[in-house]
Amino acid sequence: MAKTTQRSPKTVIETKHLVKKFGSFTALSDLNLTVRQGEVHGFLGPNGSGKSTTIRVLLGLLRKSDGTVSLLGKDPWKHAVELHRNLSYVPGDVSLWPNLSGGEVIDFFANLRGSVNHKKRRQLLEDFQLDPRKKCRTYSKGNRQKVALVAALTSDTPLYVLDEPTSGLDPLMESVFQHYIKELKHQGKTILLSSHILAEVEALADQVTIIRGGATVETGALSQLRHLSQHTVKATTKKLARGVKNIQGVKNVKLDGKKVQFVVEHDTLGAAIEHLALYGIDSLTSEPPSLEELFMRHYDEKSGEATQ
Repeated sequence: MAKTTQRSPKTVIETKHLVKKFGSFTALSDLNLTVRQGEVHGFLGPNGSGKSTTIRVLLGLLRKSDGTVSLLGKDPWKHAVELHRNLSYVPGDVSLWPNLSGGEVIDFFANLRGSVNHKKRRQLLEDFQLDPRKKCRTYSKGNRQKVALVAALTSDTPLYVLDEPTSGLDPLMESVFQHYIKELKHQGKTILLSSHILAEVEALADQVTIIRGGATVETGALSQLRHLSQHTVKATTKKLARGVKNIQGVKNVKLDGKKVQFVVEHDTLGAAIEHLALYGIDSLTSEPPSLEELFMRHYDEKSGEATQ
């Protein structure tokens, strides 16, 4: 019987040691990013970390200073027009033609990539609660964002580049957005999601890249990144737990009678729980770090000095 080999997903976005300088200022110093086909890739960093600069380079709006960059297998600076037919982009600060209606803008962008899927357009307008007849100059920030989202999601492209896509949306619309991103993922589409809403990235992303000061500081699956952080353990034991402070990797121990709370490194979580078991466990919770905790570990006040 012939042996079948499983192919790895192809790389859709790749930057290696990407550098972008504006005169004497270095916006990107060593940016490494790999996004594979069919995944939602969270792209995280504080204001000024270089996320928007990276996206502009990927879109062919800025020319790299050094390093390599590839989008759908092509150089975005040399092949920008061709590539833009195969991607949908949503910025975080949407500017629209004031005298056009929302519907006209949506149809204009959809026609750039081919025909309009009218059924999907109607469903998106209904789900995002957007009146397409109004002039763009009358729209709030949230409604301008909805126009951009509907225009992008109406289009059938292999790649979606989303830079703070839900900026200005209320929680209900955020839920609608997540529904559509999960649907795109189910269809095998690729999504690069840059967002400050960490719960949004947690809910959607397969992989995460964290950048700071124009360089990649960490990348991997959320489960892998959580291995690098700590868990918060809360327990109630049958007998007073002793010696918890002496367990390797344990800190911030709080004792209140038979209740104990502490922070423990992932690698020694099992040993800590085994120690508690010696005193009998009535209840126990172990909370892995949220993406926000992982995110904040990497940044200090200096990271805000750069600009995007």
